[in-house]
Amino acid sequence: MRGYGVTDRHDMTLLMTWFCLLATGVVMVASASSALSASSFLHLAKHGVYVLGAIAAFAFVLSIPLRFWEASHRWCIFAAIALCALVLVPGVGHEVKGAQRWIDLGGFTMQPSEVAKFLVTVYLAGHLARVGRSIRDAGPLLRPLWWIGIVVLLVLIEPDFGTAVVLALLAGGLLFLAGARLRHFVAVAVAVAVAFAALALIEPYRAERLVSFLDPWSRAFGSGYQLTQALIAFGRAEWFGLGLGEGTQKLLYLPDAHNDFIFAVVAEELGIVGAAGLIAAFVFLVLRLFSIAGRAAREDRPFAAYVAYGVALLFAIQVTINVGVNTGALPTKGLTLPLISYGGNSLVVFSALTALALRAHFEARR
Repeated sequence: MRGYGVTDRHDMTLLMTWFCLLATGVVMVASASSALSASSFLHLAKHGVYVLGAIAAFAFVLSIPLRFWEASHRWCIFAAIALCALVLVPGVGHEVKGAQRWIDLGGFTMQPSEVAKFLVTVYLAGHLARVGRSIRDAGPLLRPLWWIGIVVLLVLIEPDFGTAVVLALLAGGLLFLAGARLRHFVAVAVAVAVAFAALALIEPYRAERLVSFLDPWSRAFGSGYQLTQALIAFGRAEWFGLGLGEGTQKLLYLPDAHNDFIFAVVAEELGIVGAAGLIAAFVFLVLRLFSIAGRAAREDRPFAAYVAYGVALLFAIQVTINVGVNTGALPTKGLTLPLISYGGNSLVVFSALTALALRAHFEARR
């Protein structure tokens, strides 16, 4: 077997895709946040610090052998539960816009629900690697769902409905890929879907979002305002857009233009071509991650395979939801576009996840 290092062309494919998406995020955050403060560079400077943190997290996770994560996967789910419970403690959790999702650490804030994505991925990969084909039995299938259900419940209490959905879809996707019996999988999936549908309809503001999603123009100056402004951005996009920095919807018309709705800014300024190119980059990233997972599975390295599958699913799920929300295909949810949106927690976590998959590939070809 030939020698292998991070300069191998296959490693560089994933590495450069991650880096290019990170760089694209810097450019688009600079454009989308230009109207948010007297200093147009304020958010760009903060985002630059977040990017440096993401690079540091990437390097740190890449340096850790997978056997460490596999050996400590049970502790990961306990850590996820502890963090998601800690943010709900009065005086510890920091509340913004009615949601208690952040822990103030003095110079920056940590969002436990974002960190939980990394921890739950490691836990599920470790559990599935340990139980093997016995996942087809009810016991090994339901055991991880119990622990992940606790994390999801805590995240819903914050409330963070979008992240709860992402975690549930991640668990379902990995269990399906692991070979869970179809009747077991369908029964659990239906039960979870009914529970989430009930939660969406019980809360008045969630029900209002659903109504606005079905007909946003009837509430263009109310609950449908954000979506209609995003749709206006897409309507102005045409093939090549208005030009980088020339968009108008970011000028305090479109709320969260630098964060959850940054894809609408991409479409308005770079056009259909630019938006499609960004989606293509994510599709390429996900396919590359699935390729790494498939190779690890063929080499009988189940933990590495499930880690890479989990990272691929997280990217695919969150990108699909974010783009769906921006284009009006899905109800409005507060989820970032990975590696592109403003925000340190998301950048750090998705960079760490990418490094985890890159490590899985590295160990396959050393």
